[in-house]
Amino acid sequence: MQGKEPSLLDYLRSIFQGNPEQYSIYLQGVEKPEEPEKSCLQSSEKNQAVSHAYLIILALLLAMSGQYFLEPVRRLVGMGVFLYFAAVTGMVLFFWKNKDTFSPLSEKVQTWQVSQEVRIGFLFPATILLAAAFWFFQDNRFTLLNVSLWLAGIIFFVLAVWEKPQAVHKTKFKATPFLILVVLIALLSIFFRVYELQAVPSQMFSDHAEKLLDVADVLDGKTSIFFTRNTGREPLQFYLTALIIKIFNTGISFLSLKIGTVLAGLLTLPFIYLTGKELGGKWVGLAALFFTGVGYWPNVISRVALRYAFYPLFTAATLYYLIKGLRTRNRNDFLLAGLLLGVGLNGYSSTRFLPIVVSVFFLIYFFELKTKPERQQLVWMFLLVAVAAFFVFLPLFRYWIENPALFSYRAATRLLPIEQPYPGNPLLIFLQNLWKAMTMFFYDNGEIWVHSVPNRPALDVVSAAFYFVGNIFCLVKAVRQKNWLAKAIIISIPLLLISSILSLVFPSENPSLNRPGGGYVPVFVLAGYGLVRSMQIILQAQSGKIWKYAVGGLCVLLAAICGLQNYDLVFHEYKEQFDLKAWNTTEIAEEIQRFCAEGGNIDNAFVVPYPYWVDTRLVGINAGLPRKDYALWVEDFSEATADSGTYLFILKPEDDQDIALVQKMFPANSIFEYHSDIPGKDFIEIRVNK
Repeated sequence: MQGKEPSLLDYLRSIFQGNPEQYSIYLQGVEKPEEPEKSCLQSSEKNQAVSHAYLIILALLLAMSGQYFLEPVRRLVGMGVFLYFAAVTGMVLFFWKNKDTFSPLSEKVQTWQVSQEVRIGFLFPATILLAAAFWFFQDNRFTLLNVSLWLAGIIFFVLAVWEKPQAVHKTKFKATPFLILVVLIALLSIFFRVYELQAVPSQMFSDHAEKLLDVADVLDGKTSIFFTRNTGREPLQFYLTALIIKIFNTGISFLSLKIGTVLAGLLTLPFIYLTGKELGGKWVGLAALFFTGVGYWPNVISRVALRYAFYPLFTAATLYYLIKGLRTRNRNDFLLAGLLLGVGLNGYSSTRFLPIVVSVFFLIYFFELKTKPERQQLVWMFLLVAVAAFFVFLPLFRYWIENPALFSYRAATRLLPIEQPYPGNPLLIFLQNLWKAMTMFFYDNGEIWVHSVPNRPALDVVSAAFYFVGNIFCLVKAVRQKNWLAKAIIISIPLLLISSILSLVFPSENPSLNRPGGGYVPVFVLAGYGLVRSMQIILQAQSGKIWKYAVGGLCVLLAAICGLQNYDLVFHEYKEQFDLKAWNTTEIAEEIQRFCAEGGNIDNAFVVPYPYWVDTRLVGINAGLPRKDYALWVEDFSEATADSGTYLFILKPEDDQDIALVQKMFPANSIFEYHSDIPGKDFIEIRVNK
C-alpha cells in the first residue's frame, strides 16, 4: 500500500541523503537526478549514521555567538576568541566520537587518461599567426592587423586541440523545487547588485577619473595594449566600458564603469555555484551562490566600478574548468581554463598570482596519481593550460618584455623599497600581513573606505560562522578522507590573498577587499560547504517530521539574518560613510550646468583647487565634458578672465585667501554658499560680471 505523500522537506532531506529516488513515484514526469561520476576527484559524502550531532549544533551556536562579539558595535575580542575556541572544541569532540564515519572513502578509481590527439593542420598555422601577431604588437598599440592575426591564431589553436565532445543525452526541462530555489536566489543576487546602483556609491574619486580618461582615449581611437596613466593598468575594463558606452549610450560616466563591473560580479555567481557543486554537490553550490549573491564584500567591489571585480570572475571561472577537467578528464575543460586564465590576466593586476594557484592545484593532483603515464598526461594538460593562457596574454607579454619596469611598477613599489624604505623587518611585516589577511573574514577588513566599511569583518555573522565551520569540515575531508580538492581549496585561500599580503612597503594597505578579491571564491564555497554539511549531519542523526521542519526553518532564518545584515552593510553603513568621505563633484557639476542654463559660458566656469579637495577632472566628467578640467589656479586668474562676461568661481569654504582675492580682483561680484545635504560638503560660489 502506498504511504502518505511526502512533503517538500521530505524530498529535500532525501536529496541531502543522496536517495531522492525513494520518492520518484510522487514526482510525475520528473526524471531521476543523474548519478555523479565516482572517481578520486568527486565522491559523494558518506551517509552513515552519526552520533552526538548536538555537538555540531552547539559548535554553530558558539561560532555565531563568537562572531557576534567580533562585530564593531559590540567588539569584545576576548569573548569572541573564547567562543570560537569552544566551537572548535565541540567540532573536535564530534569528529572524535564519529571517527569511523569520516574515514577514507574506498572507491574504485578510474584510470586517469586524456586524449593526446592534436590536429597538426591547425596547429602549424596557429603558430605562424601568433608569431606574426607577437611581432606586430609594437608601440603599445592594438591595430586591425595585429588583432586579426592574434584572434585568428587563437582560433586555429583552439581548433587544433579542441576535443570533439561526446553526445550528451538531452533531458526535459522540469521545474523542480531545487531549480525554483536557484532562480529565487539568482533574482535575489541580481537585486543586491543593481538596487540603488546610481546612489551606492554616489561619487567618483580620482581613480575613476583616470579610468574614464583612458576610456575616452579608446573612444578617440587610441587603442593601447597597456594603459600607462596612473602607474599602468591592464586593458580589459577600458575596452569593455567603451563597448558598453556604444551599446547603451551611457556616455563617459560613472554608470558606464559600474555596468561593466556589476556584470563581472554577476557572471562570477554561476561559477561559484559550479565550484561549490564540485566540492560537495549541488546544495553546496546553491548555498555558496546565496552567500556570494548577498555578501557585502562581493557587492561593494562590484559597485565601486574599478577593475577589482575581474579578479574573482576569472578566478572562479578558471578554477571551475580546471577542477572539472581533472574530474572528467576532458581536454576541452583544460583548454577553457587556460583561455579564461589568459583573459583574466588582461583584467586586474592581482590575477598575476592566479597561475600560481593553478600550478598548486596541478601539483596536489599530481601526487594523487599513482602511475607514470598518468602523471605524464597530467603534465601535458598543465602545459595546455599554460600555453592557452600565454597566447591570450600575448599582447601584454610583448609590452612586458619591452617595458618591464612600467609593467611591474605598481606591484614592485608594494613589494620592494622603491618609493620608500621598509617600515620594519620585511619578514616580520610579511607574517603580520599574513595573519591580518587570514583573520580579516572575522575581524578587520582594513581601513580603505572607498571599497569597504573600515575596520569591520569582511563577512557577516552567519557567513563567517559557516566559513569557520566549513574550513573544519574541509580539513577533515582533506586529511581523513584524503580528498585532493579539499586540500587545494584550503591552500588556495592564502595564495589568492597574496597580492595584499605582499604589500610590505605599505603594510597599512593590508588587509583590504580589492586586491585579494579572488579569495572570496573559495571563502564563500567553504561557507556553503559548512552550511550544507552541518544540516546533512543533523538530518542524518535525527528522524521525524519535527526535525525536518526545524532544519528547513533554521535555514530560512539564517538566510534572512544573513541577507538583512548584508543589506544594512551595503545600503546603509557603506553608503553613509562613503558619502561622508567622498567629495561631492556631482553637486559642483550641477551648479556649473545651472550657470550655463542661465546664460553663462561653459568656458567661464572654474573650480579653484585646494589641498585635499575635489578632483577637478571629475567635475568635468559629471558635467558631461569628460575631457575638460575645470581647475583654475590663482596665477592664471587674469589671463582666464581677460574677456568681458559673466564668470563663475567655485571655492572651498576654508580657502579664505582665494575667496578674498577673487572679490578684490572683481568688485562686481555676488557670493553664495551652497549647502549640501551631506555635512562638510558645502562650497562657495562667486559670480563675477566683467
